[in-house]
Amino acid sequence: MDLHIEGKVFMVAASSKGLGFGIARELACNGATVCLASRTKNEVEEAAHQLREETGATVHASVFDASDARSIKEWITEVERAFERIDGLVVNAGGPPPGNFDDFSDEDWEAAFNLTLMSAIRLIRGVLPSMRECGGGSILTVTSLSVKEPINGLLLSNVFRAGVTSLVKSLSNELAGKNIRVNNLIPGGIDTDRLKALNRNVAEKQGVPVEKIRQKNESAIPLGRYGTIAEFGNAGAFLLSDAASYITGVSLVVDGGVLKSTW
Repeated sequence: MDLHIEGKVFMVAASSKGLGFGIARELACNGATVCLASRTKNEVEEAAHQLREETGATVHASVFDASDARSIKEWITEVERAFERIDGLVVNAGGPPPGNFDDFSDEDWEAAFNLTLMSAIRLIRGVLPSMRECGGGSILTVTSLSVKEPINGLLLSNVFRAGVTSLVKSLSNELAGKNIRVNNLIPGGIDTDRLKALNRNVAEKQGVPVEKIRQKNESAIPLGRYGTIAEFGNAGAFLLSDAASYITGVSLVVDGGVLKSTW
């Protein structure tokens, strides 16, 4: 399938590794210009170098903090100056820390609010002028299965990622007339550093080997395994592309069949 994204400019947040990198790599493989961003300079520059070597695409690397409003604005300005347009955006950030209600202070809630919900609001608000000027665009937010079924021990993520999903649905209606599509991509068990860290956290609490937790989790997945970042990236690049030009306001689940609900 031709995604029709050659020459288009995409910003992908939190993309030096994991889910963001998977989407960025698929975009680059299809000829797009990809603007990576991450908090760690060495990691994002290494990721950009890898994508250039693998794909031959134009790949730009930036350092930014998704929880900081000024950092987000500086990244967007940098991309606009370098490429004079923004055709697509991936909203992504590392998840809030795990824990239950009694574990968190007001400061913890505020930090998670800024990292998860406000980062989405600020990133989207920042790219809309360019997309309107270009005559359209595509926005994709990366959330979690917790927006469908709250996950025990991930209270902060449960609360604020649900807010992001409501934002996506609301904006998909509001922006459709400007030819700007907004969708949500929901990972299940994708084999990332974040998932490994969560498994270690559970294993430590239960006093069992981390491999036992992985085996238990994979046995609950109908396809019998964790997904790869490449599989997740394929889905993300599709939703961002013109191949999905009649799809907006949806939440696509990439989970190997774990979710049991019919909606």
